[in-house]
Amino acid sequence: MLSPDVLTSFMDTNKFVLDKQLEGLTHEDSIQQLPFRGNCLNWVMGHIVDSRDNALRVLSCDPYMSEEQSGLYKSGSDPITPDSDALQLEWLWETYLKQDEDIRDALSKLTVDDLEKVQSGSERTIGDRLRGLMWHETYHVGQTEYLRQLAGTNDFIV
Repeated sequence: MLSPDVLTSFMDTNKFVLDKQLEGLTHEDSIQQLPFRGNCLNWVMGHIVDSRDNALRVLSCDPYMSEEQSGLYKSGSDPITPDSDALQLEWLWETYLKQDEDIRDALSKLTVDDLEKVQSGSERTIGDRLRGLMWHETYHVGQTEYLRQLAGTNDFIV
């Protein structure tokens, strides 16, 4: 059964992995492009932050990114390059940590029954929407292992 505690356990793991994968990397490291079609670490982090803003909206909380900022990191957006107006990796990580606090705070006020309620304007429950967003985040967190290596770290983190 989905509960707020289950959702926060997913968050715990993702936060731990991201903290380790981003350790020691610079903004310049984060905008290095793969030698094949794919997104750089900066785009992946921005996409995760954008997705967390969606989770905040589901929880009736305020998002952190502006529409303009968010547009850089939406699915199908142009690749982030050194010439892009990409958000700094440090800002993305700090924003992720603030979102983490806000989401945890909102989840601490919910019950299992609250998660089973259908969200206004949607056919899905609040819990289903949050579960989907957490799965989506976990998918992208997994990509950071390879994107860290692109910066030349040649290390093993997780």
